[in-house]
Amino acid sequence: MKTITWPQAEIPVVAETEVLVVGGGPAGFGAALTAARMGRKTMLIEQNGAVGGVATVGIMSHWTGHQEGGVFAELREKARDCECPEVINPEKLKALMLNMLEDAGVTVQLYTWCSDVIMEGNRLCGVVTESKSGREAILSEITIDSTGDGDVAARAGVPYDKGREDGGMQPMTIMFKIAGVDMDRALFFWGFEDTVALPEGDLQTLCREELPYPAGHVLLYPSSLPGVVTVNMTNAVHADGTDVRDLNRAGRECRNQIPLIVDFLRRHVPGYESCYVCESANAVGVRETRRFHAAYQLNETDIASARLFDDWVVTKSRFFFDLHNVTGAGLDAAGAYKKFQQKSSYTIPRGCFLPEGTDGLLLNGRNIGGTHKAHSSYRVMPICVNMGQAAGVLAALSLEQGCAPGELDMRDVQEKLRIQNVEP
Repeated sequence: MKTITWPQAEIPVVAETEVLVVGGGPAGFGAALTAARMGRKTMLIEQNGAVGGVATVGIMSHWTGHQEGGVFAELREKARDCECPEVINPEKLKALMLNMLEDAGVTVQLYTWCSDVIMEGNRLCGVVTESKSGREAILSEITIDSTGDGDVAARAGVPYDKGREDGGMQPMTIMFKIAGVDMDRALFFWGFEDTVALPEGDLQTLCREELPYPAGHVLLYPSSLPGVVTVNMTNAVHADGTDVRDLNRAGRECRNQIPLIVDFLRRHVPGYESCYVCESANAVGVRETRRFHAAYQLNETDIASARLFDDWVVTKSRFFFDLHNVTGAGLDAAGAYKKFQQKSSYTIPRGCFLPEGTDGLLLNGRNIGGTHKAHSSYRVMPICVNMGQAAGVLAALSLEQGCAPGELDMRDVQEKLRIQNVEP
């Protein structure tokens, strides 16, 4: 590859903080809110113009997965916009999450990318950012990588894995909304195997036959707005969410599928005869990229057995192995959806947040230590919110006690979590 030499330059330090949260999605929100509420000087940077990630700029329809207690329970209740507390109103959520962070004393800086890290040996001391204000530096005593893709940890040199053993990662999606739906007749499809027999054939079968590969499944969810339905049917495979060219290709493919999907719905699904697109997500939704090597790697057996770890920091999480097909539409056979029988909740231990070989850094959200299959369960937003809460507690307590997060007495950590409505 052809290269150029870039001149070395002094970078202004525009902020110094105790806790720096990079990424303002559900996990980053939980981390920043909690650290600030525990009295630590906290700053959050986010590349988009709103916090909330997939829940807001990604216009996700509902809180997928099951999570009890903690920050998520508080957020869901405050965000509730209709009879069903699981349905998300992204516009309401954008303002609510920002206001909660600001009320807690978090310094929020949007439109800001993390482009590099500042290291002293194996200790991360801050990050370099890029924004309309140019290249700047933010110094921190502890940084929480809530970027989803683990951009901070990767630049810090923490080893990681991507996807399954052959590198295949779950497909990407652009969520969109359609209006003009006759809600008295409308059908909704929450799972890939939900279907209906039509005079012209089985709906899911028709979808696979008529929509171009790799699209080919029907997922339709109610929204909090009259006549509006959220659609989760675009699909882009063989794409790496850490590669900008792949992101561009995936976004283009998904957007080109949208009019074909709308036409399919008009022709086949009762209640959708006059539907039309009224909104689409600003960015393609990425389900899976890096998972980092940590003090513990959560695995599928831990989840399937509802394991209660001695060093639990996230509790009462429950979701099946939501593995989307790596090579096409629908679910991946490796997820064994029909065979998942566990009705009890699982926990996530502290070790999953402690990156291998790097101090001053915590993992958070879908980038924590875990296997490809386990990741498909813990990656969902409700669980990520409470992962953020756990990371915030670990960061705040480590600063208070002057030790690394991995050196904290778990009795102290769990006592703080219990005070914050997190129980095993």
